Amino acid sequence: MSAPPPEPPGLARLRPVIPSPVRPADDERFARHGVTLLLKRDDLIHPDLPGNKWRKLAPNLASAAGRPVLTFGGAYSNHLRATAAAGRLLGFRTVGVVRGDELAHRPLNPSLARCAADGMRLHFVDRATYRAKADPAVLAGLLDVYGDCAVVPEGGSNALAARGCAALGRELRGVADVAAVACGTGGTLAGLAAGLAPGQRALGVPVLRGGFLGEEVRGLQRAAFGGPAGDWWLDERFHFGGYARTTPALHAFAQDFEDRHGLPVERLYVAKMLYALTELVAEGAFPAGTTVAAVITGRPDGADDAREAPGASPQGESSR
Repeated sequence: MSAPPPEPPGLARLRPVIPSPVRPADDERFARHGVTLLLKRDDLIHPDLPGNKWRKLAPNLASAAGRPVLTFGGAYSNHLRATAAAGRLLGFRTVGVVRGDELAHRPLNPSLARCAADGMRLHFVDRATYRAKADPAVLAGLLDVYGDCAVVPEGGSNALAARGCAALGRELRGVADVAAVACGTGGTLAGLAAGLAPGQRALGVPVLRGGFLGEEVRGLQRAAFGGPAGDWWLDERFHFGGYARTTPALHAFAQDFEDRHGLPVERLYVAKMLYALTELVAEGAFPAGTTVAAVITGRPDGADDAREAPGASPQGESSR
């Protein structure tokens, strides 16, 4: 397996919490079926670059070697926010290509305002152009405007990112039988599965509709590792209507999980994964004696350690 490039010295100075902590979650919905639930707290890696954002960005920034970074995201993109924060903290220029040209004429939402405050140049494009963002002609046009930039794909998911996320799997070796993660672009699952030991499995819970993610994960593994790596599967039933969609039932579940465990639950990714695990346990998907690790990839806007108490979680939107 190819190793990711080393982290640039600036990232090391940010003092990430690596490996991220694993904490038990005493939950009778799992215990009654003989299943142990663990929480892999990747959300605690760094306050500005939490979870899979750190794991995917670190190798990409090492590859960029201080050059400006141009990347892509939606109006509430956690990836854009993490990239902008990294630019501010480490002193490199960032450009965010944002889906939806109509947003250029509106006040910035809190997520994009944070990107701008961190120095990111926001470039709004229509949805047709955004869908063609990987087209060489579209990329060439952007680079004509912004000069020599390292281009990082939407969500930060590429071969470098998948290799970076393999460390997540290695941190869970010998810890759990199943490691579960919410999926947007597939990079975290591709790396997680590759890093696990033989006999362990990775579960991906897509937060988008469409049934396309399996091929995305396979493609990322081919690019990162030369072919299939690790044992993984997807359960596509828990997207709650699609990307950035939620329901009252999902919010009620997340609030209850917060009350039970004192964990601020991000709604668009983490809540869907935790809901999926609770349903799968009830369906008997995991034999008695199974230990399941739920990877907590992010936190709601405004959550911090001091507020990690039952019910003390503000709600925020996020994106890939």
